[in-house]
Amino acid sequence: MAEHIILECTECGDRSYLSEKNKRKHPERLSLKKYCPVERKTTLHRETK
Repeated sequence: MAEHIILECTECGDRSYLSEKNKRKHPERLSLKKYCPVERKTTLHRETK
């Protein structure tokens, strides 16, 4: 039941990461701290619609 999701940087808007999650178990949006290659630092990345 895992679906592919795209993670977008909250600072610059770059979509540079793909991930999987089970939307039945976790319907809320995923937020992770990841490295942004555009900003060259670790920023918060959120799941896009």
